[in-house]
Amino acid sequence: MVDPRLQTRATELFGVRFPIVQTGMGWVAGPSLVVGTANAGGLGILAAATLTFDEMVAAIDEIQNCTEFPFGVNLRSDAVDIDRRVDHLIRAEVAVASFAQAPRPDMVTKLKESGLVVMPTVGARRHAEKVAEWGVDAVLCQGGEGGGHTGTVPTSLLLPQVLDAVDIPVIAAGGFHDGRGLAAALAWGADGIAMGTRFLLTADSTVPDTIKQAYLATPVTGTVVSTAIDGAPQRVIRTEMVESLERAGLMRFPKAALNALRFRKLTDTALGDLMKEGFAMRKRQGLSWSQLAMAANAPMLTRATMVDGKIDVGILPTGQCVGVVEDLPTCDELIGRIVADAIERLDAVGR
Repeated sequence: MVDPRLQTRATELFGVRFPIVQTGMGWVAGPSLVVGTANAGGLGILAAATLTFDEMVAAIDEIQNCTEFPFGVNLRSDAVDIDRRVDHLIRAEVAVASFAQAPRPDMVTKLKESGLVVMPTVGARRHAEKVAEWGVDAVLCQGGEGGGHTGTVPTSLLLPQVLDAVDIPVIAAGGFHDGRGLAAALAWGADGIAMGTRFLLTADSTVPDTIKQAYLATPVTGTVVSTAIDGAPQRVIRTEMVESLERAGLMRFPKAALNALRFRKLTDTALGDLMKEGFAMRKRQGLSWSQLAMAANAPMLTRATMVDGKIDVGILPTGQCVGVVEDLPTCDELIGRIVADAIERLDAVGR
C-alpha cells in the first residue's frame, strides 16, 4: 500500500503510484527508460521531438508492448507535423501529452476532449497563468537549476509563484534528485517532482557508459548556462566543446547550418519542411538567421553525445544536480529509494 501522503492530484491525474515524473529528454528518453519508469510506478515520458513520425509510432508501440502502466509523450508544438502527431497520440490512447513549449489552445481542447492529460512545461508565472486559462490539466514548473533550456529564476522562488498563480496540479522540476527533494516539493504545495538528469543516470538509460561516467565525474560547479549552442539559455556541462562554441562568435553560423542539414537527413525531414519550420520559429521567437541556424544545429550536438558517445564534438545537457549524483541504479531502485527517503523525511517533520 502506498503512503497516503504520496497520493496527490498528480498520481490521480496520471494514474500512477508515485508522484515522480521522468522528463522527455531528446535522444535520452526512449522506450527503455519510459518502460523502466512506468513499471516502477512513476510517469515515464517518451521524447518524440527528435524522432520521425514513424519512429514515434514504433516507440509508442514498443512501450505499450512492455508495460501496462500509463506513460506520456513529449512533443514540440511548433513541429511541422504536430497535428498528425497529436492525432496519433489520440488513436494510440497515450495517457499524457507533454509539451516543452505551450501547445495551441485548439490543440489543448482536442487532446482533452479525447481523454488525454495535457501538461506543458513553464518557466515563469505568467506562462503558467496563460496555459491554465487555455485549460491544460497540469504544468511542469522548471526552475533555473534544471538541465537543457532553462530560465534564471531558481526553483525555490519560481515554484511558490506558480503555485500561487494556478489551481491545477503543479509538478516541480529543477534540481530534484532524491527523496528529500520530493518531501520538500510536497511541503511547498507541489503535486510531485520531475527529474531529467537523475533518470539519465540510471541503468535503464541507453546513453553510452562513457558519457554517463563523464556526468558522474562532473562537480556541482561544473555546469554553465550558455547561449552559444542554439541562441537560447541552455544548461550544459562545461566542456572544451562548449568553450569553443562560446569563443567561435560568427564562425558558429556556417557549421550550424551544415549540422542542421545533417539533422534533416537523419530525421527524413524534407528540406521544404525544414525551411517552413525554420521560418515559423524565426517569426514566433524573433530569431535572427544565425540564431535560427544554431537552433537547428542543437539536436545534432546532443545526438553526438547521447547516441554516438562522442564527447569531443557534442554537448551534455544537464541539471545542476549532476554534481551530487553518484551511481547508476535501475529506475525501480531509484524510485523505491526516493519514496522511502521521502517518507522518512515526512515522518521526521511530523515528529
